[in-house]
Amino acid sequence: MPEVQDIFLMQGNQYRQKYKLPVHLLKAMSAIERCRSADLGGHKDVCNECGYTRISYNSCRNRHCPKCQTLSKERWIDNQKNNLLNVGYFHVVFTIPDTLNTLVFQNQKELYTMLFKAAAETLQELSSDKKYLGATLGFTSILHTWGQNLMHHPHLHCIVPGGGLNSIGKWVSSRKKFFLPVKVLSRKFRGKFLYYLKQADLKFYGEQNYLSNPISFNGFLSQLYQKEWIVYCKPPFKSAACVVEYLGRYTHRVAISNNRILSLENGNVSFKWRDYKDANKWKVMTVSADEFIRRFLIHILPARFMKIRHYGLLGNRNKASKLTLCKKLTSTPILPFEKASTLQLIQKITGKDASKCPNCGSDKLSRYMDFGKAPPIAIQTA
Repeated sequence: MPEVQDIFLMQGNQYRQKYKLPVHLLKAMSAIERCRSADLGGHKDVCNECGYTRISYNSCRNRHCPKCQTLSKERWIDNQKNNLLNVGYFHVVFTIPDTLNTLVFQNQKELYTMLFKAAAETLQELSSDKKYLGATLGFTSILHTWGQNLMHHPHLHCIVPGGGLNSIGKWVSSRKKFFLPVKVLSRKFRGKFLYYLKQADLKFYGEQNYLSNPISFNGFLSQLYQKEWIVYCKPPFKSAACVVEYLGRYTHRVAISNNRILSLENGNVSFKWRDYKDANKWKVMTVSADEFIRRFLIHILPARFMKIRHYGLLGNRNKASKLTLCKKLTSTPILPFEKASTLQLIQKITGKDASKCPNCGSDKLSRYMDFGKAPPIAIQTA
């Protein structure tokens, strides 16, 4: 079945000629088109026992490339295991009304940052209130910008422990099946986001240009204040191991995985999507290749924009000492951190030992040569 790379290779030049694209989109397209091809060079492994030869081409390592996320995801998760506590964790999702989507797309860096800020302050302020928890949290927020149909749908996934440190350094646990009231979260988040939106220096284009008029903009804000914003909190995870697996599903996901793409025929792309409004049924959507590329590029983040952020107890400031204290208070084993090697991560993913010859099984497989390295592509990381 075709992949995003195939669609870009077959239709990308035509798309670039038809539309003027910013540099960060051109770089992402170029990286995906060249990924694991001779353009990026590679290396040759030779078995000194049986003479088996294997050629491997280099990955582009772009964070939007569907081929490059599995190893990056496993490496990130391996690094995060040491941050987990022996407590229940909640999954809180913050979304914004779809009437904001176009405005957000036209001001991505500013409004994605605002989304992070409003959600983080909402969690921190409510959790510090003794009425709810009276403690400082440590949580991770992950930005996603898509829905199943690849349309623009910015939202934040937050992985939050069920408790935190109070002002005297004691651990305070939340209720096992309840974190914070969803309505309170929703309204606090709405108020914060719209407060910052009023103060933002925004740009308006096309159909949004009418918002450059202060009266129209205030009317737009009033409509947003009247809406109930959607924030939901999923039931807590059963164990820290479940948190790790769950994080893996969200941290390095891209807009669409290659296994959802079914065909590329006659200039049209068909892909699977789950319709959450129709009992989560899987359906097939067919769009033109140009429209598929347009939707995919919507989700290329601004250069160097951090899509995964840590707050509170997990922030860089005093993280080591605070996390150690939290582990002691929650009876979490304090184990020495051993970073997994690339070979170990590959074996976890594939179930195969990449250091052994696939032909004869000997461990005398050695790197023979590197070849054809191309000029570097701008690499973006979370």
